[in-house]
Amino acid sequence: MPQVAPFGTWTSPLTAAAVAAGGVRLSTVALDGDDVFWLEGRPREGGRAVLVKREPNGAVFDVTPPEFNVRTRVHEYGGGSYLVAQGTAYCVNFADQRIHRLTASGGKMGLSAPEPVTPPGAWRYADFDFDIRRERLICVREDHSGTGEPINTLVAVPLAGPQSEGTVLASGADFYSTPRLSPDGSVLAWLSWSHPLMPWNGTELWTARLGASGALEDPVRIAGGSHESIYQPGWSPHGALYYVSDRTGWWQLYRSDRSSRSNASETVVVRPPAASEFGRAQWVFGTSTWACAGPSTLVVSYVCAGNWCLATVDVESGVLTDCAIEMRPRDWIAANGTHAVLVAGSATRPDAVVQIDLRTGAVERLRDAASTPLDPEFVSAAETIEFPTVGDQRAHAFYYPPRNKEFSTPSGERPPLIVISHGGPTAAAQSMLDLQIQYWTTRGFAVADVNYRGSTGYGRDYRQRLNGQWGIADVDDVISAAKFLVAEGKADPRRLVIRGGSAGGYTTLAALTFRPEVFKAGASYFGISDLEALELDTHKFESRYSHSLIGPYPEARATYRERSPINALERLACPLILFQGLEDKVVPPNQSERMADAVRAKGLAVAYLAFEGEQHGFRKAETIIRCLEAELYFYGIVFGFTPADPVQPVPIDNR
Repeated sequence: MPQVAPFGTWTSPLTAAAVAAGGVRLSTVALDGDDVFWLEGRPREGGRAVLVKREPNGAVFDVTPPEFNVRTRVHEYGGGSYLVAQGTAYCVNFADQRIHRLTASGGKMGLSAPEPVTPPGAWRYADFDFDIRRERLICVREDHSGTGEPINTLVAVPLAGPQSEGTVLASGADFYSTPRLSPDGSVLAWLSWSHPLMPWNGTELWTARLGASGALEDPVRIAGGSHESIYQPGWSPHGALYYVSDRTGWWQLYRSDRSSRSNASETVVVRPPAASEFGRAQWVFGTSTWACAGPSTLVVSYVCAGNWCLATVDVESGVLTDCAIEMRPRDWIAANGTHAVLVAGSATRPDAVVQIDLRTGAVERLRDAASTPLDPEFVSAAETIEFPTVGDQRAHAFYYPPRNKEFSTPSGERPPLIVISHGGPTAAAQSMLDLQIQYWTTRGFAVADVNYRGSTGYGRDYRQRLNGQWGIADVDDVISAAKFLVAEGKADPRRLVIRGGSAGGYTTLAALTFRPEVFKAGASYFGISDLEALELDTHKFESRYSHSLIGPYPEARATYRERSPINALERLACPLILFQGLEDKVVPPNQSERMADAVRAKGLAVAYLAFEGEQHGFRKAETIIRCLEAELYFYGIVFGFTPADPVQPVPIDNR
């Protein structure tokens, strides 16, 4: 019989160390012939990203050596950090941001030392394609050698040796991504956009011929503009140009005409599922929602009501057929004529690199993110909810009830609720198994992961409802989610917590200061406390992002100050814990430090934990463990319960 114990005090099989061990970040799958490649971000190895290869015989091994971290800092968020072509891997090493070549040796790659392809310097590289006819890489380069903003261009990098930082092919726009060569190497397609746009606001799709010298000639804009977001251009084996556009209000698949030199295009899926999207917010390079699986088939992922699905598309008929698998695709897909390879997860099993036989539907798990799966009887599966919010509008969330087969609670007790505000803010919560969420639900907490207005996956209109309303609409929605669950009897109104990271940390701090009557505690991970300070001290990619979310600066300076939690501390009335990486270039440490100092001076309970060697988003196992245990300890102090876990105490000022 289950033990009767209060919520929050349950003994969980999922320790913080198990969460960290199961926190291997699987990403960026690729195919080279019959070999499968992917990246593993390993918390136990300081969070470094390792390129892994899987051969057809089932052998799996690391391609990159122990001191190598496959990660680029272009846009700070990175992505698109490697390419494999003809048995050779080209990877960016985080330590020097140079491109390195790893060649085959004895049937394996990575047995010899990586060989630099680019010289030392203040250049960063990402998002590669291989120009086989000219023996060079084409990629995005970010030049930090000047004194002002870095300069982003498309460049060609010769492979003869580390003498050249790259020859500029395209310049003039503030940002570039997704350079992709046609199969015959004669035409290059790419995306570009400029301040103050973000790639989910407006991008342009261009193509140009490659002349005899390898330079671009006769560039033509195929699609896009300031009110149309283009995503993932690429080519079919027959030279048709595919891309994703939200020109109808929903990211849908399109195909350009055979010449690929005009803006004539047609939709690929004849009857897409209602309210579906085939695109993603381009926060990092190299993500994908489609891949060619032979001359007449695409493997695609699309999202409906916040849930991602996998399907195939017959490109001749435009008929979409859902794949009969329980797993939901993440951000990367690769395919050939017989198989699709992707990172996917489900409601009850952790992420994995999976290979799907497109003829039989058989699924093979090549690599699991967690070595020890969580017993399904402990897993809280996401419940999709839609709830009313301010202005007679609706918002979305995933609700996770407490679940632990070994415990029940006293009759009539409602669980404490943790409301999560995701980052971005133009991003989205997903419904796949997340061990950090299960860490809380197995201890007796309920969790609501909110897709507030401004989140992706619900169409352009929903995405743009945060324009001019950041710090208002998102705050209204996280509060509406909490009140909805309280009214449904699924949460204790006296024990409501909000937590979030980055932009989600801002929503957390804004909800606590501007609406102090709702939440009783908060946790901010590298959150924004001063919008004006961030506007004056952040990286190029997001340096005009707030102009659409708040207003142009400095014209709207008063609004920036009004919506900054640091300027509204007289309203804050509950305990707060803050976490910060000291090498964060996206949200500088002073954002958390100033908030902690101000709360401390006000006399409220506050804890501040800072971590050397961590950037924006924690990657080290010891950091992940410390944060989870510190947060649990903090809630125990705030709500007066003793966690079952033997956790290290956290220094709390004004306790």
